[in-house]
Amino acid sequence: MLGSLTILAVGLLAGTIGGIIGFGSSILLMPVLVIVFGPREAVPIMAIAAIMANASRILAWWREVDWRSFAAYACTAAPAAALGARTLLVLPPRWVELALGLFFLSMVPVRRWLAAHQWRLGRGHLALIGVFIGFLTGVVVSTGPITAPLFIAHGLAKGAFLATEAAGSLAVYLAKVGVFRTFGALPAETILRGLGAGSTLMVGAFIAKRFVLRISPDRFRLLMDVMLVGSGLVLLGSALAG
Repeated sequence: MLGSLTILAVGLLAGTIGGIIGFGSSILLMPVLVIVFGPREAVPIMAIAAIMANASRILAWWREVDWRSFAAYACTAAPAAALGARTLLVLPPRWVELALGLFFLSMVPVRRWLAAHQWRLGRGHLALIGVFIGFLTGVVVSTGPITAPLFIAHGLAKGAFLATEAAGSLAVYLAKVGVFRTFGALPAETILRGLGAGSTLMVGAFIAKRFVLRISPDRFRLLMDVMLVGSGLVLLGSALAG
């Protein structure tokens, strides 16, 4: 019961933050899911929750979606995510925790490098990059810290950025969940847990709409790095303790 209440509380916070900056739901919620359910079950639970979170962002900003940019990214990212998810299912659970922790920590310098170079990406770039990001998302749960700067570098901002990035992520997570279901990694109990976690993320996304664009750029970057470092350290500690 305590674990369930913690998941609901963190999920509401994660959904709100993710709705403000375009990502972060998985980064905040994933360590809690790993501790409560273990890394092997936490990944499909988070995938279901992420589908619900991204769907809510699309609904909140429906008129702002750039469908052509979404299609360019999703056409390569979705099948690559399916391949990454299949790879994940054959990895030992402890390796998954270590990979997640190291990945989150590595995203701090990567995000800063992308921001410093101020890339301007076309739809062809989104399609090409989608192959790599899709595969990574299939393995490591979330690549929001990478996709967010990329969609911003494509020229999207405000509601258009939030909605289009969410649409691309939704396609990726649907492919990932399809693989989990095919290979028996989504029993009914896991689905229910994912729906429970996802419902809190959805509520948080709609709460966040009123706060979008009120946060300063400096606080945005600081919040991003704090989430990455904190979640990475928690997951590494869990892996090393096991």
